[in-house]
This record gives sequence, C-alpha cells and structure tokens, in this order.
Amino acid sequence: MHENTIKPSTLAALVLALAPALSHAFESTAPEPTMAAPFDSAAPALIPMAAVVTAKLPTLNNNSQFKTDKLLKVNADAGDGYRDADVWGRIRSGYAIPDLSNPLVAKHVSWYTTRPDDIARTTARASRYIFHVVQELEKRGMPTELALLPIIESGFNPQAFSSASAAGMWQFVPATGRDFNLKQNMFKDDRRGVLASTDAALTYLQRLYDMFGDWQLALAAYNWGEGSVQRAIKKNQAMGKPTDFESLAELMPAETRNYVPKLQAVKNIIANPGHYGVSLALVDNQPYFTAIDKTSDIDMTIAAQLAELSMDEFKALNPQFNRPVITGGEKTKILLPQENAAKFTSNLAQWGRALSTWTTHKITSARERIDTLASRFGTTPDVLRQANNIPQKTSLVAGSTILVPKTSASLDIDITSDIADNATMGFVADRPERAQRSSNRKASKNGRNAADAPISLVKPRVARGGASRNPVKAKR
Repeated sequence: MHENTIKPSTLAALVLALAPALSHAFESTAPEPTMAAPFDSAAPALIPMAAVVTAKLPTLNNNSQFKTDKLLKVNADAGDGYRDADVWGRIRSGYAIPDLSNPLVAKHVSWYTTRPDDIARTTARASRYIFHVVQELEKRGMPTELALLPIIESGFNPQAFSSASAAGMWQFVPATGRDFNLKQNMFKDDRRGVLASTDAALTYLQRLYDMFGDWQLALAAYNWGEGSVQRAIKKNQAMGKPTDFESLAELMPAETRNYVPKLQAVKNIIANPGHYGVSLALVDNQPYFTAIDKTSDIDMTIAAQLAELSMDEFKALNPQFNRPVITGGEKTKILLPQENAAKFTSNLAQWGRALSTWTTHKITSARERIDTLASRFGTTPDVLRQANNIPQKTSLVAGSTILVPKTSASLDIDITSDIADNATMGFVADRPERAQRSSNRKASKNGRNAADAPISLVKPRVARGGASRNPVKAKR
C-alpha cells in the first residue's frame, strides 16, 4: 500500500468510527508506563481520545513510513473535537523523548508534588509564554516536552539571574548568548527576551541533538556543555562502556546528573496531574501575546499606559529592556496581550505627544558629578541613579554614557542604534569630603594634582530584580 492511498478525510472518518474500540483496547492492553496515562482525567473526554488515536493509528496501516506529523494533521483536520482544549494537552500529545525511570526521577516527582504552591506559581508564570514555546517546537518538529524545560531552568521566570551570570528563562550565560546573536547592551539583554531567547534555546537544543543523536545527551550538554559530554563519551568508549545518559551519569556533576530526571519528573506530572494529586490551571490553547514593531523610542511607562497594562505585566512580557526607554529600530518589538495590542494601537493614534522623555549624555570629564548633571538636566540625583542603575556613593568615569531627561533641543531626536550598541558605563567610589581635602593637600605637597590620584573601581549591580539560581553552567 502506498503512503498516500488513504486521504486524510477518509482516515478521519475511520478514526471516528473506530474510536470506541480503540479506546477500550488502549485501556485494557496498554502497559503501566513510568508516567500515568498521557492526559488529565479531569479534561473533556475527547482529549484522551485524541491521544489514543495518535498512539493507535499506525496499527491501521502496516506501512512503516506512516509519519507522526501526518497523524497530528489528521487530528487537526478531524474537527475541533480533536484539538487539545489547553496547552498541557497539546504538550502531552507531542511527547517524543524516551522515558527515563530511576530513583532520581521518583525523588524529583516527590519533591514537586509536595510543593503545590510552587507548581501553581510556576505554571501561572508559564501561562504567558508556553503557547509560544510549544508553537515554535512544533514548527521545528521537536519534542514538545522541551517546552517544560524552563520549569527546570528558571521556573519560567524571564528575570531569573544565576550566580554564574546566566539570565532569562532559558538561562544563557553571556558568551553563549552572544554565540546565538542575543544582543546584550546597556539598553537590552535579549537573553531575557521571550522571542529571542526561545529561538536561540531551540536552535541550540536542535544543534546538540544533531551532534549526539540522543535527546537525553542533548539535554545533558545543554546543562553541562557539549565538550564535557563529548569527553565523557570518549572516556566510556575507551573503557568499553555504553554511552547513553544513564551510563554517563556517574561522570557528570550532580546538577547535570539530576537534570534529565527533573525534566522526566515534570513530564510525568504534566502527563497525568490527577494521578499525582496536582491541579493544573487551564492555559488556553491560543496565543497569549502578539508582537508589535516599534521603530521609534518610547518610554516603558508610556508604552504600558497606551496598552492599558500595569508596569508589572508589561515588564513580564518585555523583560529584556534594561532602561526606562525602549530604543527604536527595525528589529525592536514589544509584546502585548492580544486584547491590549488593539488598545495600544488605538491609544497611540490619539496620543499626540512625545513618546520618549529620555536621551543620552556622554561623560567627558571625571568632574561631571551626578548631582551636577541632575541640576543641569532639571531632575534629581536619585532619578538619574535609578534610571541608569548607578550605585550609591559612586561617580561616573569619563566615557560613560547615561540616560538624561530630554531638553527642548533633543525632544524629537531618538537614541541611535550605534549609541545603544556601544554605550558603556563605569563607576568610581566617591571619597568622603574630609578624605578628599586631605588627599588634595597631600597631592599638593607631592607636586601633583589630586585628579591624578589613583581610583578604585567598583562593580555595578548586576541582578535587576530577578530570582537568583545557582545551576552548573559550564558552557552555557
């Protein structure tokens, strides 16, 4: 029989006719898996039936070339009744990574299921982003359980920042972020951006799978680094040992050894939350947000106001922006909930005022102090420090670029891409006034100017309100 002999419409009708029998056969013959039946018992009856159809349809056709993607298409073509009611069901139907069953999986299942409040918070955060992640995975033909990986990485918190300087819900370190074109400058950090970081993470995961031919090893490499996994494989090969994940686990650091079992534990819970006493909030199987191109500068407060959103919600969807102004450009996008995007467009058309109140100023002399700059630009030192994330009791070094309020002369001038990409900022510790006078007198006796005295550099604050984690991120 040729692959395309049965038309999708005919096959869909056959599915409907055989559904009761298939359901009975599945329930009576399916072995007990690591995870319970792949659907929520509280969900509508047609959802598990879709899972049954996906699992059993290949037996109706002996052709070994029958493709999974065609089965999924048949489910969609068969009508709305065969669509997953929520994103969790959609994820379940696309599980494709071989299951892992060992004591570590059981340990992590127990850990998660005894913390229902943590699960509730994490899934509430995930509800904004997970539809997009699943959609991108399906476009690439990747296993949909990878959409659960940010639960392990960051608790789906795009503001998460680790002690290893990994940022965002996919936890990229700076170097790997740059490898995947995630822009990191004074104004934005795409490691935290929902669209950019998801694209980079899935590209990286697919590359690792292509390298190792095994999703469990690809996941280990995502956590530990591909070089580390390659060396572990060579070591086991030299000893004549297997090179699958469990055989290599004893060579891995604890974080990586637990990494795939953690994902398997979450898979198990999502597969059948009722079995584990977990209640999952409904996440609609439709986009939560839409992207709007922004080609001119706009203050975050104004953008949120036009969209009729709270600042917390606006920042949750646009966590990559580091400063109170979003610089324009052909690739700049802001994310808004579907209903608020229409409000934004309508309110913007009626705004009639400047969209941005900030511009940049480059420090040309070490004598430009924060209080002097504040007076010059009609603001306060605290406003300048907060807008630029400048630590207290520090001054800016020459060459630093900072945000300052616009004046009438700069009202219609946007911050250029060149400035945004290359702006830097450096700080020196302020000296107490008494110590400064003493230093001046001493310097005068030695025949040199106090401005030539050595200065001590201080590090700027790096964590910007995100949760802190401490994972092993050797390469990523």
